[in-house]
Amino acid sequence: MTVDSNPPSARRSAGAALERLRKVRGFVFDMDGTLVLGDKHNQGLLPLPGALDLTRRLTQRGIPFLVFTNGTAKTPGQYAGALREAGFELADELMMTPASCAADLFAGRGYRKVMVFGGEGMTRPLQDAGLEIVPPVGRPQADAVFVGYHRDLTMDGLESACHAVWGGAKMFSASQTRFFATAHGRAIAPSRVISMMIKDMTGCRLNIVGKPSLDALRGAGRRLGLRPGELAVVGDDPELEVPMAHRGGSLAIAVKTGLGKGDAFGGLAESKRPHLDLSGVDELLRLLQG
Repeated sequence: MTVDSNPPSARRSAGAALERLRKVRGFVFDMDGTLVLGDKHNQGLLPLPGALDLTRRLTQRGIPFLVFTNGTAKTPGQYAGALREAGFELADELMMTPASCAADLFAGRGYRKVMVFGGEGMTRPLQDAGLEIVPPVGRPQADAVFVGYHRDLTMDGLESACHAVWGGAKMFSASQTRFFATAHGRAIAPSRVISMMIKDMTGCRLNIVGKPSLDALRGAGRRLGLRPGELAVVGDDPELEVPMAHRGGSLAIAVKTGLGKGDAFGGLAESKRPHLDLSGVDELLRLLQG
């Protein structure tokens, strides 16, 4: 992060952000492109520079954090296990996915039957919350249709989802981002593709349960025992972490080790820019040490 070469207003803004960083009581980290990079199947995760040292320092200082991925290919526990294999110290309950958020939301609304497009990473959190999984076959009744990481869509499944929505089911997507970061570049996010087809066919309202939902940020805060305004949200996607942070009044920290490279964040409207625009979490570590 450079300050001296910026105009006075930008230097004041950066100074205020650094002062606020010192008062942050907890962190919400994105996973892919922020802490680690893997392949398009979230395999072979490798820590990005500074990620292990940063999370260890937070633990040593007693500052809580969790990891929040919009991925649904795995259960939260499986993601946490993969991060532990990569060297991170992370309890299962401090790993969040859109399926975690959906389980809380659906149970709170009294939904009982959910049609799911996705694997165990989608279904197990819902089943653990007492919900019945409805397969996308035929014309079943459902309270909700929930779309996540699903690479095996068929026309029969698409038609079944449309009939569920026409029958009264509410439509939910894990994420509407177009891509996610991998070690080989960006990969297409299936949840957007599938949910947009269903929306186009039915005209339904599409609800997002993962990032950048404010409900998701509030859920992260509850897990840490903190209010959104006491959190810093760190991520690489201009469409996800930074907007979510602004919606909840959190400190928005952008890194350029994933999707948001170059001037991806600087090109946003001033009110939507990150409070801190950093090269990576290694720079965040240096700021905290300083």
